[in-house]
Parts: sequence; structure tokens; C-alpha cells
Amino acid sequence: MTDQITDRITDPVNDRLPDHRRLGRALDLFDTDPLMGAGLPYWLPDGAVVRHTLEEYIREAERAAGYRHVYSPVLGKRELYEISGHWDHYSDDMYPPMRLGAEESEEVVLRPSLCPHHALIYRSRSHSYRELPLRIAELGTMYRAELSGVLGGLTRVRAIQLNDAHIFCTLEQAVDEARSALELIARAYADLGIEAVRHRLSLPGEGGKYVADPELWRRATALLREVLAESGVAYEEAEGEAAFYGPKIDVQIADPAGRESTLSTVQIDFHQPARFDLHYIGADGAKHRPVMVHRSVIGSVERAVAHLVEAHRGAFPAWLAPVQLAVLPVAEEQVERAAAVVREAAALGLRAELAAPEQGTLGARVRAARLVPYQAVIGDREAEAGLAAVRLRDGRRPGALPVPDLLRRIADRVAERGTALWN
Repeated sequence: MTDQITDRITDPVNDRLPDHRRLGRALDLFDTDPLMGAGLPYWLPDGAVVRHTLEEYIREAERAAGYRHVYSPVLGKRELYEISGHWDHYSDDMYPPMRLGAEESEEVVLRPSLCPHHALIYRSRSHSYRELPLRIAELGTMYRAELSGVLGGLTRVRAIQLNDAHIFCTLEQAVDEARSALELIARAYADLGIEAVRHRLSLPGEGGKYVADPELWRRATALLREVLAESGVAYEEAEGEAAFYGPKIDVQIADPAGRESTLSTVQIDFHQPARFDLHYIGADGAKHRPVMVHRSVIGSVERAVAHLVEAHRGAFPAWLAPVQLAVLPVAEEQVERAAAVVREAAALGLRAELAAPEQGTLGARVRAARLVPYQAVIGDREAEAGLAAVRLRDGRRPGALPVPDLLRRIADRVAERGTALWN
């Protein structure tokens, strides 16, 4: 369906390969300002709708999968990241510490990762083996001190809204939890219209950025290979792409120019549970060390939106579109009826807008709304009969339908969160 849509819809900027930076500005999704700083985009109302809808989708999917959501602060003491290992292995990508007051010795840091915070949240309460697996998730901001030369639109930014989660479980549960995370990623990709180009088992390479614990790497790598084998996923191994504390499964996507990047990850971590002295009480009454499974379904919200903009050329799936229904009265006489339809749509939770005659001819308004999934045209005949002439973004015209039937049908399609517009 997306191919049919993009064949009919011209890139709002030009006919070159879609670039989310040009499309995002042309569609009023996001922009930047030098006074805010490079790598710090702001979101305009339509872009904020896309972002909010995506975030709510992820939260709902996680809740259904047994995750519980938390909030944690964007700052942490330098000591926190010394314990986690980030300071020794990752400080080049972190912002400098901030001293609190001239007389204070305490230093705080903008966090480069959420996992140390989640480890502390786990550690704050005692846990029994009966509670495991314990899945906690957060859409939280983290910060990377990216150099200006590598920044680009939404794909490389300095403040990142990360869809992150950590599963604290027994060793026996780790493979099942990691496999379930891969399945959650696959379902989300299907709903969002994202295609994974390959899966990568990211392993350590030469150099000193990795935790020096060969047994840790061996155990974690063996478990991830088991996850991939049980999932039936073809994969490639890539040295030098691991996190500093362990190997990971990376789900790779590609932009229209073929440039590849990582969107989603699954990791099995023995390092941080040991560093933070995490434990649970086993059936034997003794303390045991949990395994920490890291997973991100859509990675950063910024990179996910950038990919969605390019993959769909601004013609988002109906449930994700900033405007889902454009109501077009043919003439001024139908404006009142059209406005009532907009209100009825809003009452059903649909994002609807009135495209009134003062905005141009009917043809001009139809073209202006070409990225909107559904258009409802109301002329004299439709207004009198309580109908709307339906136009779909892909060029189909199902005909005139009673307005209540049309709105319920659109609401049903939106609720399904699929990519098809009609059935």
C-alpha cells in the first residue's frame, strides 16, 4: 500500500530521494534554531502529534507485554557512572560534570544512558525469585556529546528520547525474555511499516573500550546466539559494534539511499548486576545475582520518526498521521455541516480538520490534503442527505457514505493500527 501511495504523492520538496530533514520542514514536523543549538531540534504541533502517538503506542505495547513504567532523572552523580563503567569506557561521549555550587564537591552529569538509573530502581527494594522476571520501561531523555560534524536532522542529536527497558530475571529466564523482546520488535515494525534489513550480533573488537572480563563476554554471547537460533532469525556477526559492557543484537534499518543504521537492540548483561551488587532471594533463601536484559523496541524516538518520515514520504499510516481526516465543504453553504462532521470525528478520537473554501478551490484543497489518509467532501447533496463523498489518499473513491458510518469505519481502521486504509 505504501508503494501505491508514494507513486501518487510527490515529495513536498522535490522528486529526489526522500530526506527526513527536507520533508520534516516542508511538512511542519520539526525544525532547529541556532539559539537552541545544533543537534537540538524542536517539534512543531504536527510533529508533536506523530511523536506523542508513537510514544503512546510503545507504552501500550509494553504494558500488554508485562512491562511497568517508571520515571528517572536526567542527571546523576558522577559516582553513579563510575560504578556503571560509563565513566571509564564512555566518558568521551558524555558531557562534562557540573559542580553544584562553589563550595560543593558534588558533581552531577547529564546521563548518557538509562540503565544505571534502572539498576538503582531495582536495588531500592528487595526482590524474591517469585517476582522475576521484573520488566521496567521508560521513555526517557539521555544526552550524548556528539560533535557538530556528525549531527544530522533527527538521526544524530544531542538530546535523545530513548525507548528503553530493562528486564531483571534469572539466568534460566534470560533467553526467553530476550526472544520475547525480539518478537515485540517485530510486531512493532509490522504496525509501523518498518522493514528490518538485517539482524546483527554485535561483538567486541580490538581496543580498550570494552570491559575486561572474557567469561562475561563468552556467557552473554552464547546466550544471544541461542536467542537468535530459537527465533529463527538470520544474522551476521560484526566485531567492534558491541556495547562496552556486553554483546548485543542490533536490528538494522536502511534509509532510501541505502545507508544503514541501528534502530532496535536486545542485550544480555552480566556486568551491571555485578557492579551494582544486585540480587534476589531464591527458593533456597539465599541471595542470587539477576541477569539484566536491555531492550529497545524503537530505539530513539527521533531516529524512529526520521525513518518513518522517509519510509512513508510523509504519508504516515492512518493511526500515526498528524491529521487523519480532512473535511472539505464544496462551498460556503456547507461549512456549518462540515464543521459539525469535524466535531463528530473529534468525539470519536479522530484527528480531523476543516479545509474551508477560503483556503482555495476544491481541487487545491484536495491537493493540499494529499498526505491525509481520508478526505470527506460535502456538497449540497451530501449535506442534505447526511452523507460525505469519500476520497482515500491512495486515489480510491469508495463513494458517498452516511457520516456516522464513515467515521466509525475510519475509527475502526485507526484502532487496528495497520497500514491498510480500507477493506
